[in-house]
Amino acid sequence: MTQVETAYAKLNLALHVRRRRDDGYHELETLFAFVDAGDRLTARTAEQDKVSVAGEFAPALGSPFGNLVSRALGALPRPDGMAITLEKNIPVAAGLGGGSADAGAVFRLVRERHGLPEDWPARAVRLGADVPACVESQPCIGRGTGAELSPVANDLSGSPVLLVNPREPLATSAVFARWDGVDRGALPAGKMRDVARGGRNDLEPAAIALCPPVADVLASLRATDAWLVRMSGSGATCFALFDDPAERDAAAASIAAAHPRWWMLAGALR
Repeated sequence: MTQVETAYAKLNLALHVRRRRDDGYHELETLFAFVDAGDRLTARTAEQDKVSVAGEFAPALGSPFGNLVSRALGALPRPDGMAITLEKNIPVAAGLGGGSADAGAVFRLVRERHGLPEDWPARAVRLGADVPACVESQPCIGRGTGAELSPVANDLSGSPVLLVNPREPLATSAVFARWDGVDRGALPAGKMRDVARGGRNDLEPAAIALCPPVADVLASLRATDAWLVRMSGSGATCFALFDDPAERDAAAASIAAAHPRWWMLAGALR
């Protein structure tokens, strides 16, 4: 049996950091969204679990035994093994939830074969706070550390989106450590477009201080016809949302010509 699954790139259309908790984590409010593209996982039945990695960003992962695909396989009981090839198309340490998206894709592969145990959300969150959201890869609101999920009315499905990364990795822990500690208020209510428009990313200043090219990416995206430009997660990837695919494609062509080294992905929101 061979299965193919996309690990959909995760975006934080808004990310509000409310406070630093006593356990060292941060209290968050975020609007999760997912792009219709990402890493690609191919799974085959095997006598024992095996993970191999290919693709442009494979070298950044190091040993396959420590990545979230291997850990997700180990977290789920199954009667047989799975040999998974991970095609790593999304930059690592980029604010796109790449590892969490990969783990979410493993959960979907196992669900299709065998179903998931009732306690799968608890198993998922032990792999990472945003893994539960990545299992379904549908828009939602995340609170707490990002694992407390609630639905949101999706009026942005199919919206053209452009992702741009300056090919500079950013460690999540370093960005959170640089956050200024100011609570700027709660995530607004409403449908996705309203929440995205009224929201913000409280980590942008910290990310720019650690990685100045983030500011250049944001400036380039803001010079387009996008109706929303923001950094995703802890960076360094930034995104722009458009009302028309032609506007997105024109922006992609212009930015690629001016910054040929930058990584880009043109897609649509799920």
